Amino acid sequence: MIFQIRSFYLILAYLSLNSLYALSQTSNQSAILDRDSSINKNQTHVSWGFVRFFGSTTKVRFENYEIDKFLKQYPKFLPFEENIQIFYKQRKMAYTWFDQKGLIEQADNLYNRVSNLDPQNSEEIPYQNSLDSLMNPDLPSRFTGAQKIKLELMLTAQYCVLSEILASEKKPDLLNDINWKPKGQKLSFEAYLDQVLNAPIQQIGLGESPINRQYELLKKYLEKYRELDKRGDYFKIKLEKISYKLGDSSEIVRQIKLRLNELGDLQDKNPNSIFNLQLENAVKQFQIRHGLLDDGIVGKGTITELNVPYKQRIKQLIVNMERCMWVPENVNTDYIAVNIPEFKLHVFSNNQLQWSCKVVVGKVMNKTVVFNADLKYVVFSPYWNVPQSIVRNEILKDMRKDRNYLSKHHMEITAYRNGLPEIRQRPGPLNALGKVKFLFPNSYNIYLHDTPSKSLFNEPIRAFSHGCIRVSEPFKLAQFLLRNQANWDDAAIQLAMDSGKEKYVSLTDKVSVFIVYFTSFVDAEGKINFRKDIYGRDERLAEMIMDF
Repeated sequence: MIFQIRSFYLILAYLSLNSLYALSQTSNQSAILDRDSSINKNQTHVSWGFVRFFGSTTKVRFENYEIDKFLKQYPKFLPFEENIQIFYKQRKMAYTWFDQKGLIEQADNLYNRVSNLDPQNSEEIPYQNSLDSLMNPDLPSRFTGAQKIKLELMLTAQYCVLSEILASEKKPDLLNDINWKPKGQKLSFEAYLDQVLNAPIQQIGLGESPINRQYELLKKYLEKYRELDKRGDYFKIKLEKISYKLGDSSEIVRQIKLRLNELGDLQDKNPNSIFNLQLENAVKQFQIRHGLLDDGIVGKGTITELNVPYKQRIKQLIVNMERCMWVPENVNTDYIAVNIPEFKLHVFSNNQLQWSCKVVVGKVMNKTVVFNADLKYVVFSPYWNVPQSIVRNEILKDMRKDRNYLSKHHMEITAYRNGLPEIRQRPGPLNALGKVKFLFPNSYNIYLHDTPSKSLFNEPIRAFSHGCIRVSEPFKLAQFLLRNQANWDDAAIQLAMDSGKEKYVSLTDKVSVFIVYFTSFVDAEGKINFRKDIYGRDERLAEMIMDF
């Protein structure tokens, strides 16, 4: 299934002004910088306040003297010292960008926003290289000890710099739309739900862009699920055998019909215990909406989704509505969007969906991050430069077991760095990147690519990679990207893919790539879709914004 609203795919690509900072009355403590800048001193300033769900509820804390140490190492942030000190004092030195489980979702969004500033503003970001290194360390022990504190304060300082840059831009219409106020305490689940359902969209600074129509569509389903929850007649369906299919008869079948009636997949006024064709079609629709194999058979996977409590779906809808406020305003180019939990890539041109295909994303231990960048190169018959983490954790072990491991896998050592060999795999049918890769330069070293392991595209849950994204239709993607470039017809593309010689092709037309994370969305037919939270982000975000 596909998204109806094209901009929905852009959610989570980077922090928007709506969730980046809050506008409020000018105060001496909260004014950003008291230094020469393009900000009119008589204007309302951006107040020092993080997005509303950054409450001081985390138990993870650090010592006050770490701020002084940080500012000595990074003196360009000294103009923000008072703001930073006040902010953390109010939080009782609680971390902002980390919770008990590690770096939070919004940290990657802020980093992405900073990294994608307009060229005229990017020079104003101090210590960009340090930020890159802290966010993407070479060592596998990411975010521990001193590095964690340093990254925490680096993100806070960069947040403050970015706020100043955005405030200094001559965009009063955007600034005036921002009216969220940071809250010291999280709301209860019911209070938060009431607020979301009752607040007009204009009050949350979303305006009327296409993405916000998706927000409103999700809100309508939120209302529906709240009504279902209020009825209080939810029951758990318990299978009495492995599966139920066309022709079966059981009280369980009747219960399945009742549930699908409630959810809108089935229209049966007098549900009986017979598994008929009407129920089979309803089950298929339900399975499609939940990313399951649509075989019309109710087995363990389907019954698990049928048994998700309505309150859990409400939380899922809320966190994805929350992500609806982390959006760029407009995209005026062709673009590619990958929704990680959906395991799908979608190609857009002239604001219209052209086609979609399956992808394989990073496994839980190698999570594909969420960000956006511009696709600039198509690389045919690529070398695979093996990441040092894979060399360290995997290949060295295999080399010890088999002295001919490298030659068997068409690999070669090109140099040594930090005591480790730098290894690459030559182009060819065994190459891990397949016959073509698509580069959109980014600090995460993530890209799209072909793969020789085609069978994985048949799996319903496709989280197997080391972080990059494998594409099921690479030839078709190359066709799309090169369709307006001379000398790149289908025959030329196939020849380059089969040549065994690496060839870079620079794109003449800009194509944006958005990697997003949505576990609920409304599809082209107006139906609500849910996907598994493969990286466990929904619950963490829900815990940040409301109490249960």
